[in-house]
Amino acid sequence: MAEQIHIQVCYALPEQQFLRDLTVDAGTTVEQAIALSGVQQAMPGIDLAALQVGIYSKKKTLDTVLREHDRVELYRPLIADPKNARRRRKAKPQT
Repeated sequence: MAEQIHIQVCYALPEQQFLRDLTVDAGTTVEQAIALSGVQQAMPGIDLAALQVGIYSKKKTLDTVLREHDRVELYRPLIADPKNARRRRKAKPQT
């Protein structure tokens, strides 16, 4: 029997979140974990090809092999560039 590890897969929208705990075989990749999690069925309409992925806020590739207690995170594209948003706030007159 293959060694098992415990991981999480998460994805969040402003009004809804997905968080699934999984027990998978050691050697499972990020891509395999996403497929096993059922996130595509639970959150219809997400385009996994357009999303970036990471483990604990560090960007990773789909072929990254997972370790015990990793949390796979699916990142939505940014709506606004954070640098431009800071510039707009700084340029705004203070009251």
